[in-house]
Amino acid sequence: MNRKIVVLTLLLAGALSACGKSETTPSPTAGTTTAPTASASTGTTTKADAQTVFKANCVSCHGANLEGLVGPNLQKVGGKHSKEQLTAIIANGKGAMPAFKGKLSDDEISSLSTWLADKK
Repeated sequence: MNRKIVVLTLLLAGALSACGKSETTPSPTAGTTTAPTASASTGTTTKADAQTVFKANCVSCHGANLEGLVGPNLQKVGGKHSKEQLTAIIANGKGAMPAFKGKLSDDEISSLSTWLADKK
């Protein structure tokens, strides 16, 4: 019984610390420069940027393949939620998921929600 409590506490602590990251994008290494890729017609970030944002902020809870770990599976999330719903969830949080408004830019949230909405 005591062992189960210790394991559960460690899992919970790890999950909470991983989901509350304050860094929004990986910092570039010394000597390199990176510029965000933007679409000329919409001004939003590209799919590649959405994947980068996901890897930097979401993988610890949703898994590298969107399979779900602490957070739910996102492999077919576009079939359950619209882009607008996903935008609201990412920005404001839901349940145990923290809000990313203020941690991610509006463009990053929009790009991420568009990318996830395509997962059907």
